[in-house]
Amino acid sequence: MGKTEFYLVSSLEKVFPCKRPKPMENTTLSVWAGMRGAVQLVFYASEKGEGSLWHSYRISVKGAPAPTELYKVELLPSDFPSWEDAAEDENYLTHEPGLFPDLLMPLEDGIIRPIPRQYRSVWISFPVTEEILPGTYEVAIEARPEAVGISGNGAQQEEADCGCKSGMQETEADDCAERTVLSFFLRVGNVKMDKQKLIHTEWFHGDCLAAYYHVEPLSEAHWAIMERFIRQAGRRHGVNMLLTPVFTPPLDTEVGGERPTVQLVGITGTKGKYSFDFSALARWTAICRENGIEYLEIAHLFTQWGARATPKIIACIDGENRRIFGWDVPADSPKYREFLERFLPALQAELQKLGYDREHVYFHISDEPSEENKSSYLAAKKHAADLLSGYPVIDALSSFSLYQTGIVEHPAASNDHIQSFIDAQVSDLWVYYCCAQGIDVPNRFYAMPSARNRIMGVLMYLYQIKGFLHWGYNFYFTQYSRKPADPYRMTHSDYAFPSGDAYLVYPGEDGEPLTSIRAEVQNEALADIRILNTLEKWKGRGEAEKIIYGEETEPFTFKKYPHSAEYLLSLREKLFDALENG
Repeated sequence: MGKTEFYLVSSLEKVFPCKRPKPMENTTLSVWAGMRGAVQLVFYASEKGEGSLWHSYRISVKGAPAPTELYKVELLPSDFPSWEDAAEDENYLTHEPGLFPDLLMPLEDGIIRPIPRQYRSVWISFPVTEEILPGTYEVAIEARPEAVGISGNGAQQEEADCGCKSGMQETEADDCAERTVLSFFLRVGNVKMDKQKLIHTEWFHGDCLAAYYHVEPLSEAHWAIMERFIRQAGRRHGVNMLLTPVFTPPLDTEVGGERPTVQLVGITGTKGKYSFDFSALARWTAICRENGIEYLEIAHLFTQWGARATPKIIACIDGENRRIFGWDVPADSPKYREFLERFLPALQAELQKLGYDREHVYFHISDEPSEENKSSYLAAKKHAADLLSGYPVIDALSSFSLYQTGIVEHPAASNDHIQSFIDAQVSDLWVYYCCAQGIDVPNRFYAMPSARNRIMGVLMYLYQIKGFLHWGYNFYFTQYSRKPADPYRMTHSDYAFPSGDAYLVYPGEDGEPLTSIRAEVQNEALADIRILNTLEKWKGRGEAEKIIYGEETEPFTFKKYPHSAEYLLSLREKLFDALENG
């Protein structure tokens, strides 16, 4: 087997097997406490000769101020990487089907086995905790060949020509010809970063977890799995608001269909009166508080896309669990109004007791109203509005003309339609993107460059966005929730959405979530916002914008912005210098 090549690339490089990735130009990576930095170690082996051994290498990291995390970047299949009408958008890595790097699989033993004539990478993450002292650290990443190779029949064999024999002392092994050491500088800043101000929600789908792992909803096994995923969302991915299923959220469900029941509020009906059991909700909020979830968004009060009907709600009636509301009950039903009159005040009072006040609880009427269903949305809103007084109500809304009618007080505008809202100086503006935002604007499909994901942070800072919403933290169903989907094989929810849109994390063994390149890069975007907010506090907004724009003369928009990874990598270093050395 020929020599294996190793070199470093940035976290914004996606490593495809058949294309040589661009080496990292800047040898410095800058972070602050409470953030993560990351680089990738690329490896490429020349063609393996017939009958020769497969080399393995042990990857280790020295000089870092804290333990590092090693992940093997795994490839996922996509035969639907983009919409057809996105073919003219050149800011994609490809529009062709293929294998895409995304899943980060923990490399617990640190051992890799290069595949001949394929570029692959190891993702190396540096979590910087509050205990780490500021300073500049020279970090060395070593790839050392193992003394045992693998033959074609899978048998292990000692390699006669390797200088790193079993039992050899490290000092002796340093002369190994195959040993590779690559280094860079990790700068840890002294300035304390502002807390994340952006409200960030990724819709959490507890029913998808129950279905994927084949556990009973709200069983102890299900609770354990949900807690692991919530912990990942809150502690690692900057999610500080969680979609809370007080009853099963009526989202992405075909008309007349049902999603598996995940309902946190127990309901008992007796002689036309309702009583409520909030014990499961209390357990949910305790998990949320423990993992940094500061805000709750309550499941939508009406069905999606127009609020024509009521959500599925299960209650115990005369000792028997029954569905008391659903597609067969119109949104303006007097019975549903009567239910809401009892339910919403009781829910709000309970949330106050559980530590979530009016400023930290958001409600929804119905997702994405349009001109076509304006009347049904307004009718539903009227049905509930007085019961939501004093609470913020947000809904995804892309039509500015519809917003002008007053239909939604706090809109979450899609990033391809947000400019009209910005021009009108709408206050406390939210933004979202999903499967439909596939031309020009930032998004996080498999086939998009990572820079297109990360630039969203800079844009949200520039336009002082209050909240960011995405519908798919862990949606493992096909469209309209018709059946479960394996996110490792069917990456597009049965050709419903470009690959990667429906989820940020993968379901791992034993209910453990597995992170992704897209999730880690998005977290870097959230870090960029915190850094910019901190710089603004110390030196003013003008200074922050000056560094953002540099030599640029035209303002950035959600459709016109720097496309290169180099811009974002350089920006981080400029911000570090301005905060630490300016």
